[in-house]
Parts: sequence; structure tokens; C-alpha cells
Amino acid sequence: MKAKEKIFEMIFLLMAGFSILAVLLICLFLFANGIPAMQKIGFTDFLFGQKWKPGNNLYGIFPMIIGSLYVTAGAIIFGVPVGLMTAIFLAKFCSKRLHKILKPAIDLLAGIPSVVYGFFGLMVIVPFVREVFGGNGSSILTASILLGMMILPTIISVSEAAINAVPESYYEAARALGASHERSVFVAVLPAAKSGILAGIILGVGRAIGETMAVIMVAGNQARIPSSLLKGVRTLTANIVIEMGYATDLHREALIATAVVLFVFILLINISFNLVKEKK
Repeated sequence: MKAKEKIFEMIFLLMAGFSILAVLLICLFLFANGIPAMQKIGFTDFLFGQKWKPGNNLYGIFPMIIGSLYVTAGAIIFGVPVGLMTAIFLAKFCSKRLHKILKPAIDLLAGIPSVVYGFFGLMVIVPFVREVFGGNGSSILTASILLGMMILPTIISVSEAAINAVPESYYEAARALGASHERSVFVAVLPAAKSGILAGIILGVGRAIGETMAVIMVAGNQARIPSSLLKGVRTLTANIVIEMGYATDLHREALIATAVVLFVFILLINISFNLVKEKK
């Protein structure tokens, strides 16, 4: 029995080591190819340059950084309130019969491919934004609405689990003091689940900032700093995917350097997630 346990322990250790090795190899590839490109272009010109024109050897990714931040912020504005309220409803207000219908439907949203979301945005959200708000429809607003929809399953699932993990005694204590059902949930239960809810939001932000295909289809892909929510924008991920197929030499290296910047963003999000978990 001990021999079998030792074998399985070694297998699990090997799998964990392989996962860590994969991450290290990705980091090594990105930084080994991206940092020299930044040095050739100039760190300031690369990070804060406002013109991306590979034909003229201009590789400024500041418009893409701003575009990624705008779209992600918009997704948070649209997705977080809806996701949080839905999680509260499912955890504390929804009947068991209705929960059996809604929960699988929400989980199904997480399994829909990004290109299907993008097609939906292109056929439905883009015309809606064009007719209601003006512009050509492919804009920051459109991408924000679509990404807000895409991050809902993550926020809802994690937040609901966090709310359900709060001991029932918290709710019962509030009820014993005379608080209503709604007040007991919002005053006693939600503060106790704050760390888990924040973790769900952070994971949703990671999904939003790393999304590519759906954003490409609805955001307009204009490599410039947008002047309004109805203008097109290009994100860091979109910039890499659109141009990597034909890029060569310094152009290709600049795209890898763009991936380094995106990787740093994702790393900061993961660090935030770990800090939130430690505060539980």
C-alpha cells in the first residue's frame, strides 16, 4: 500500500513540476524575445508611443494599452453588477426548482466559444449600438457590453460559491436580531463573503483582458487612442493576433514584446487574486 502511495505521489509531483516548467518556459520565451525588442525600439517609445506603424518602424503600444484598459473597465461596469446580483439571487432568493434551471444555463455560458460570442456581438450588439447611440457600431461600448456578458459565468459561479460558504449562523444571528431576510443577506452574509466575491471579480477581469477573438470582431481594431466610447479601439491581444501571421524581423519581435506587456498585466491580476485569497 505504501509503495502505491509513493508511486502516485511521484506521479502527482511530476505533473505539478511539468505545469511549473511550462509556465517557466513561456516566461523564458517571452522575456528572452520581448525585452531585446523593447531595447531596440526604446522602452519609452514602445510603452508610451502613440503610433503603431510597422512600415515606418514605429512601434508604440500605448493606444493598445489604453484600449485594453477601457474595454476591461467597461466589461466590469456592465458585468459585475449583473453577475453579483445574479449570484445573490441564486444563493439566497432563488427557489430550488428555479435554481435547477438557471444554474445549468449560466454554466452553459462559460462553454460557448469566443467566436460565437463575437458573431452574436457582430449581428446583434453592433447594429443595436449603431442605431441607438450612433457611430458605426464597432466600438469600445460594443466590446464592453459583449465582454460584460462573457465574464458573467465566472463572476456568478465564484460569487455564489463564496456566499454559500458563509456559515448559516451569520444569517440566523441577523434574523434573531429582528432583521428582514433581505437585510440579513446584505448586512450579515455578503460582508463575510467579500473576499470570495472579489476573487470572482478579479478572475472575471483576467478573462476580459485576455479575450481576443470576440473583441476583434466587434471593437473596430483601430490602433489609436479613442476619443469617445463610440470609437473603434484595438486591444493588446487583438494587435498580436491580427499581425502575427505576416510579421517579420523587428515587427515580429515587437509583437512578442506586446505579449510581454500583456503577460505582466495577467501576472498582476493573478497576484491580486492570491492576495485576496490570503485575506479570507
